[in-house]
Amino acid sequence: MGTSQADGNLHQPDRSGFPDPGIGLKSALVQIPVPPQPNLTVTRPNEGNTMDSSTRVTAQPIEYKTSFEVPEEGETETQAELLKTLTHISEITLKDSGHATRSVHAKSHGLLRGELHVLDGLPAVLAQGIFAEAGTWPVVMRLSTVPGDILDDSVSTPRGLAVKVVGVAGTRLHGSEDDVTQDFVLVNCGPAFSTPGPKKFLGGLKLLASTTDKVPTLKKALSAVLRGAEKVIESVGGESATIIGMGGHPETHILGETFFSKAPILFGPYMAKLSLVPVSGNLKELTDAPLNVNGKPNGLREAVVEFFAQHTAEWELRVQLCTDLDSMPIEDASIAWPEDSSPYVTVARVTVAPQVAWSEARSKAVDDEMSFSPWHGVTAHRPIGAIMRIRKAAYEMSARFRAQHNGLVIVEPKNLDDFPA
Repeated sequence: MGTSQADGNLHQPDRSGFPDPGIGLKSALVQIPVPPQPNLTVTRPNEGNTMDSSTRVTAQPIEYKTSFEVPEEGETETQAELLKTLTHISEITLKDSGHATRSVHAKSHGLLRGELHVLDGLPAVLAQGIFAEAGTWPVVMRLSTVPGDILDDSVSTPRGLAVKVVGVAGTRLHGSEDDVTQDFVLVNCGPAFSTPGPKKFLGGLKLLASTTDKVPTLKKALSAVLRGAEKVIESVGGESATIIGMGGHPETHILGETFFSKAPILFGPYMAKLSLVPVSGNLKELTDAPLNVNGKPNGLREAVVEFFAQHTAEWELRVQLCTDLDSMPIEDASIAWPEDSSPYVTVARVTVAPQVAWSEARSKAVDDEMSFSPWHGVTAHRPIGAIMRIRKAAYEMSARFRAQHNGLVIVEPKNLDDFPA
């Protein structure tokens, strides 16, 4: 377990007009008084990583106000349709396999136990929530790919990394009052989400759902064509989120990826996006490194297992604070916040020692018996914005579906004493 954390007790004023997940966002929205802070100079360890290496926070972060969150028109109806679509995906894959899996990110490629090390001496604007004091906490990390069906890895899609920090203290979000975890759910392919809000996200999800349970050999062939198309686009400096999402992701090593929250969370009284960046030399060598998975249905998993059989890995957890609402909107997740205005700054390191990176025992413990959600956590890191709001009900539905059909109880861990070796 770690050192003590600031409890982040937050006043929660009323807020009308939002859909009501659980007790509703009315009581989840927070407004926190902020003491004035000077401009900062923050030294980053491990300079020269894949992201911007600026060390100066030149603008004062903006304190959160409830008025920054504005529900999308028809958000409640969109959420209901989203849950219907996700349930449909789960029902199809359950029928095919006899085992309930996640509606998205069903296939895991690495199930890791590591440690989160919060840096000592963080300035006040960064020493927020679970990062308020230096210390070390155990973490579970789940590497995955997007589809809701279990596909050969030659169907190359965006990658995800969910991080569960165990043993944290602080005032809890609704639905996790008895827990001691903080989850960060991250995806690669850049800092911006694929759509601005829930309505357009639902359209993309329905497209993904329409491919569930289609002929696997056709998916592999289509993926090869899409990867070729994406290479052409990237050769002239572009990128297509649609092509990548449908199977055109480059065939590269998953451990070289940088992962992003893409949508914002509270960071104490402020607002922020997160990234997890590979910084150890052995991980940086894998960034954009080709990985041939053809003929290897679980090629990504095999590569992760092979790596951690011998190597220790290190990432940095970085925070990008919101300093300008015009260029860093809360309700449009498709806009990347400019790093020249607010660079990502390191607040913690994550280390993973050599271990068995995937096993049937770990799959049962993590894939079946754990759930990951940005709504598992403390109020100081409450998710904000429409994309994050609809995620709450979506993750809860997915966990209920898996628990019901697999005959399991999904609970948040209090510690990792029984985590499979």
